[in-house]
Formats: sequence, C-alpha cells, structure tokens
Amino acid sequence: MPVLCRPAVHVPENVITQAETLELCRRLHSDHPQLNLALRLIANTGVQERHLVQPIDETLTHPGFHARNDMYEQHAKKIVPAVIREALRNASLDVDDIDLIIYVSCTGFMMPSLTAWLINTMGFGLGTTQLPIAQMGCAAGGAAINRAAEYCQVYPQANVLIVACEFCSLSYQPTDTALGNLLSNGLFGDAVAATVMRAQGGSGIRVHRSGSYLMPGTESWISYEVRDTGFHFRLDKRVPRTMEGLAPPLRRMVADHGWDASELDLYIVHAGGPRILDDLAKYLNVPAGAFAHSRATLSSYGNIASAVVLDVLRRAFDDPATTDGDKCLVAGFGPGITAEFCVGTWVTQTPDPVFRARADQQRARMLDPIP
Repeated sequence: MPVLCRPAVHVPENVITQAETLELCRRLHSDHPQLNLALRLIANTGVQERHLVQPIDETLTHPGFHARNDMYEQHAKKIVPAVIREALRNASLDVDDIDLIIYVSCTGFMMPSLTAWLINTMGFGLGTTQLPIAQMGCAAGGAAINRAAEYCQVYPQANVLIVACEFCSLSYQPTDTALGNLLSNGLFGDAVAATVMRAQGGSGIRVHRSGSYLMPGTESWISYEVRDTGFHFRLDKRVPRTMEGLAPPLRRMVADHGWDASELDLYIVHAGGPRILDDLAKYLNVPAGAFAHSRATLSSYGNIASAVVLDVLRRAFDDPATTDGDKCLVAGFGPGITAEFCVGTWVTQTPDPVFRARADQQRARMLDPIP
C-alpha cells in the first residue's frame, strides 16, 4: 500500500501579526457599518501570525490582475524547486524516481501549468505525468493525496510528487468590503508545501482507503468571483456549520475500513477556522486536543489553503508521540462544499530500495516516435 512521506514546508519571511491585522482593519475600514463584527470575527480566527510573499505595504497595493499573476509565477518559480528538493530528500528519492507530479493551487493561474516548467528546469523525466488541480481551493490538498494514492495502487512501483503552492495574499482586494472578504484578509496566509507518495517503502502514513463527498446545494458557500481586478473571495456565513453535514460521510468511510472515527490516534485535518475544528471534534466525538496540530498550523500560518494538510502532517512527523501503528485520518475541506479524506496507518521504516515506475512499457511506448 502507498505511503505518504514527510512533507517539506516553506513560508515567506514577511510576517503580519493578528494585532497588526486588526489595526489595519480599523484604519482602512473605519467607516464600515460592520467594522466591530469584522474585528470580532478576525480576533476569533485563532490566527496569531501569517506569512506573506510581499511586505505588507506592497500587499496592500493592487497593481492589477496581470501584475498580480506575474508575481504569482515569479514567486512560485523562486520558491517551489527548493521545497521539492527537500521533499524528495525526505522520501529518499530523486527527480528521476518521480512518475507523476500533482500540482495544486487556487491563488494564481498558469498555462501550461508550473509542472511543465518544473520538468524542464529540475530534470524530471520527459515522460512524467502531469496533473494540475486548480479549482478545488482548500480541499485540493486532500484531493492530491487521494489521487496520488490511487495512482500508486494502479502502478504499484510508482512515486508521486505533490506540490501545493498558495499565495493567498495576492488575492487581497483593497476595495472589496464584503464581510466575508474582510474576514479572509485576517485568515489566509502564504505557503508552499511538497510531499511524496511512495508505492514501495517510505515512512509516514500508509494509506488504506479514501473517499470524497460533496454537500448538496452548497456551491456558492465558498467561491471566487472573478473580476477585472482578479479573484474576489466569497464566504457564506453558513460555512462554519458544515461539519454537521460532512462528519457522517467521514464516519462512514472510516467504518467501512473497520475503524471507529472517534477512536483514532492521529487526525490530520484542514484548519479552515476554529469553529470548523470545534464542530468536527463534536460530531466525531473526539477531544478538542485531537486537532492540536491543525490548531498549531492555524495559529502560526493562518489558513494556507491546500497546503494546510501537508503542514499538519509535517507537525505529526515532529511529534514524538507519533508511533508505529497509529490509526490516522487525513481530511481536507473546500469549495463545493467538498471533503476529501483518507485513512491509514503510521509506519516508520527504512525505505526499500528505490523502484523505478516509468509506467514501464506503456510509458516507453508513449515516448517512442510514431511510425
């Protein structure tokens, strides 16, 4: 069964604290009719610090959608390769050993995807499969893990690289005063994360079973409104209550594997906000402390979108209490409203000798010239 290895995570050097965020909100929106409510919502996020790809003075300016998207590409090309190299080292692999690259991001747009540039620049094989995931928001981290596990089940000697690149601050909209947008200004941060799913060997979560679930009639609850100025984040006030609808399918998937979702050892859960975590703890009947790693990510980095689950997983690797045989749940939530989740067992072992997948003969035929 495939193993999800230790992630590498990078956050930019520019830091903004919650106190600074609240002061900016007071200054920039002093005449907003719901200012006090906005301040209270931001204060209740549990976010103490966030990291930004630009200094705050530059973040607050809007040079235009084109310029913003250029910044996204520039920062991605500057930061992503080093994060990938660390993730490969963590998995005891090299670029030649990767068969599929899954690249997830909802904060910038490139075509071709950054995967093409990575293959050309970093020396990945020209037959490496590319899978960009661009429109699943925060749920894309969980989706990438599930798609990687499925690929490894089909190709039982494969290795899959997952990259999550999220520069949420590049979507800051200075003239958008919708309450949900003001909240997002104090919630989201920037980060790049990468990990490897190995079909053979590796240490981390051995994935047993995965699932997806879409809450009906909730497409508008988390969304982008795309305007001339770029992506305008929309957040419905009902979003914090979604765990009541998402917990039952989570429970069913875990039960289908013969486990009880209330009695697992490790919960790698997307930290969308404290209410999400509080409600999920309630509906799964687990103590609030079960989501300690998720709360740590939220406090230190804010909501870093698809990269959250990878940072939470990184914290589990750093926790001396994480041990062989731990029963694990990984869950990401995002627009749709969509949940992507899987269960697995924690394994610690010396990686097996590297097996090269190449999708073997099939991939070789794809690379051969057409007669």
